[in-house]
Amino acid sequence: MLLRDDPRLEVFVLRRAGGMAFAGGMVAFPGGGVDPRDADVGVPWAGPDARSWARRLGTGEAEARQLVAAAAREVFEECGVLLAGRSPDTVVDDLRDEVWRQERVGLLDRTHSFAQVLQRHSLVLRTDLLSLRGHWITPECEPRRYDTRFLAARMPPGQVADDESSEAAEAGWRTPADILQGQREGRDLLLPPTQVMVEELAGIDDLDDWLGERPQVPAVMPVPVEHDGRLWMRAPRPVDAR
Repeated sequence: MLLRDDPRLEVFVLRRAGGMAFAGGMVAFPGGGVDPRDADVGVPWAGPDARSWARRLGTGEAEARQLVAAAAREVFEECGVLLAGRSPDTVVDDLRDEVWRQERVGLLDRTHSFAQVLQRHSLVLRTDLLSLRGHWITPECEPRRYDTRFLAARMPPGQVADDESSEAAEAGWRTPADILQGQREGRDLLLPPTQVMVEELAGIDDLDDWLGERPQVPAVMPVPVEHDGRLWMRAPRPVDAR
């Protein structure tokens, strides 16, 4: 989740292309699956290390490294925002030129890895800019299941999020209230985890406080129940994801 609050809180969302196999036409945050190369120890890090992230994510260090790198890579691929800098306390500026466009294309077609992009430009991944804010697991009854973490970051100054993702019909900044209103009016379709995260965003008073470290983010798995002849998803319950 990419966020900004100048002056009001907004989140960058995509409307996924209608022909996609999963969640076509739905409003979603930038993100996607991991690339095996995201676990590359050659990805230079600045901020909490893999051991610290493993504690937060409830995983081993190798998987933690992969998940964090994947989150940063997907944000860069899908909206052109790079959570990296030339030193542990800097972030790169505007990336709207052909060099960076080609780097994004190469990531999308798997010509090169995220580690290679960072190394080529002498950058370190700013893991301190990311915060874990959700962990959802698809119900056991679904044929297509996912184990998804929601990570959040404040929009870096000097960069511009764009709508050039090949996976999106449209993309842009919206307030949580506008997204929820669109859902009520039938203009926007949200998967349950996305809806819950947007509802949480709608209640934020202080973004910096909300992005602060949390001791634990339990995994949540909705439970299907039948009511009045219809199938509903019951209020989610935490699960042991280990």
